[in-house]
Amino acid sequence: MRRATVRIALCECAPPAPFAPAPFTPAPFGARARAGLSVGRARLSVVSANDRPATGQPTATYESAFLKACRREPVPHTPVWFMRQAGRSLPEYLKVREGIPMLESCMRPELVAEITLQPVRRHNVDAAIYFSDIVVPLKAIGIDLDIKPGVGPVVEKPIRTRADLAQLRDLTPEDVSYVTEAIKLLTAELGETPLIGFAGAPFTLASYLVEGGPSKNHEHTKALMYGDPQLWADLLDRLAEITSAFLKVQIEAGASAVQLFDSWVGALAPADYRRSVMPASTKVFQAVESYGVPRIHFGVGTGELLGLMGEAGADVVGVDWRVPLDEAARRVGTGKALQGNLDPAVLFSTTEAVETKTREVLDAAAGLEGHVFNLGHGVPPTTDPDALTRLVEYVHTQTAR
Repeated sequence: MRRATVRIALCECAPPAPFAPAPFTPAPFGARARAGLSVGRARLSVVSANDRPATGQPTATYESAFLKACRREPVPHTPVWFMRQAGRSLPEYLKVREGIPMLESCMRPELVAEITLQPVRRHNVDAAIYFSDIVVPLKAIGIDLDIKPGVGPVVEKPIRTRADLAQLRDLTPEDVSYVTEAIKLLTAELGETPLIGFAGAPFTLASYLVEGGPSKNHEHTKALMYGDPQLWADLLDRLAEITSAFLKVQIEAGASAVQLFDSWVGALAPADYRRSVMPASTKVFQAVESYGVPRIHFGVGTGELLGLMGEAGADVVGVDWRVPLDEAARRVGTGKALQGNLDPAVLFSTTEAVETKTREVLDAAAGLEGHVFNLGHGVPPTTDPDALTRLVEYVHTQTAR
């Protein structure tokens, strides 16, 4: 069942005022719901994607196009959502984030909920993705790091020795109570729209920790992986436990699916991935398997790794724009849905060009067992938000069954 397109005043906000720290004071959630967002008041526990929902869980969410596509079931239209759909491409995001550091914004439940809801209101996407950052669980266990504008996560003391592993203690639900609170707010507001939780994959988290920040070549990371394979295995195993705990918190609070982001894994050769990285990713997927929610696996530049990423245990494999979806399906094999994979740069072209390239993606996906339309990477910060709104409507219209 299609949802009506939502239009509310926030979507028409003026460009943000000059920088000046200010407290975030959102409108009451009920008021926002009355402005047009459908509301499901049932309090969720664990949302199952592979079994019928338990008592108290909305059937509409289980029957949503997004979850049906993840389960490789027939859908009323190809579902659409975008990585980084809640972010700097939206003027309303810039307004509510003004003067608030990134990590702090991830720890304010009402602000997180508001930002997560913004693209659902504006674009009519088929799923919301929880607003956070992949380093949040590391910060929560006491790692000294910060997200620096224009740079990314920066770690004060990189982890490169066995003694350094002591910094990686277990993550508890109490460490991220703000996540539970935010997701409960969101599941009350989203109605039939599923919420995707997410976490960084062990390899990508390890790269930040070992390098001390973003890296183009991952020299220190690979040096540790090749030079001390046992220490490397122990590091990734600890990160797998932390990541699993973080995903469990999100699922138990009400997330309907989860995505594991392995942003840097495309830097690896297939043999290195299978031997030195895949076991940790598999551990994460196995840790949340019993919840029955769809598990999505995404990385950039992973054309040569697609088959292995499917083997790691995901139900849905994300594909970047470099590999056509029909070829990606051949590499991944049967029994998996695919997600992707429009080149984000196309959004800066004409409407006609966007529609042409989108049609190519949809044609390549025609024979897939299940397809979730997405970009091949995150939404670029300078994207015209209206281009995304038009793209969602185009996919929905072109694929209506």
